[in-house]
Amino acid sequence: MGAKITRFIVWLSALFTIGMLLFIIGFILWNGLPVMNAQLFSWEYNSDNVSMMPAIVSTLIMIGCSLLISAPIGVFSAFYLVEYADRGNRFVHWIRLATDTLAAVPSIVYGLFGMLLFVNVMFKTYSHIAGILTLSIMILPIIISSTEEALLSVNNSLRMGSLALGAGKLRTIFTVVLPVAMPGILSGIILAIGRIVGESAALIYTMGTSSGMIKNLLSSGRTLATHMYVLSSEGFHVKEAYATGAVLVLMVLIINWLSTLLGARLGSGGK
Repeated sequence: MGAKITRFIVWLSALFTIGMLLFIIGFILWNGLPVMNAQLFSWEYNSDNVSMMPAIVSTLIMIGCSLLISAPIGVFSAFYLVEYADRGNRFVHWIRLATDTLAAVPSIVYGLFGMLLFVNVMFKTYSHIAGILTLSIMILPIIISSTEEALLSVNNSLRMGSLALGAGKLRTIFTVVLPVAMPGILSGIILAIGRIVGESAALIYTMGTSSGMIKNLLSSGRTLATHMYVLSSEGFHVKEAYATGAVLVLMVLIINWLSTLLGARLGSGGK
């Protein structure tokens, strides 16, 4: 009897979670898709079309540049922690403590830090590069933790077998460990992308809210999340804010789908 109740609760919880996800996505798409038109995707923004195209370009730039900085650092840090560092090393303990602490810091604190350092001291202006550096610090703990968990989940017998056959440490990591851990690593990168596209508070303090198309990395701008916040807070373009949210949801779904396909392909050795 107890097992049946437990199974029922598990299934009910799973259905509730899936139902809430579908409800949120459906609600945003239902309100956003009918509002979409060609003007919302005009290359230049003005008060009449409130185009989201500059925000789309800025969002893609933020994703690419932030991952370009954080992904190698995070992945190689996790490889060091799992594959090279001694288990009782105090340095490893402090790295994990710093990672857990950074993961718990609110985004608004990252925004204030980025404003004080990158905006006020380094670049003297709101800019894409200030937002990129701030987001790179924000997503670094996510990538380190997920990569570490993915590496720890790899059966140690695979490592021992490769080493016993004469393969070196580095070759074992890249030919045996990495393909098996790749789906988990990509899952962490997907989570990092989700944090990037959904962030607004930290970017308002570092990137600004300029509505124009990006000219260079030292120019101000806004991502889709910031664009949606500005439109909804003004109260004049709430429908366009729903359309922006719909584009944001579709972008995340497409990125997740592509990352899943890439992870499956890399995990199967490219077959």
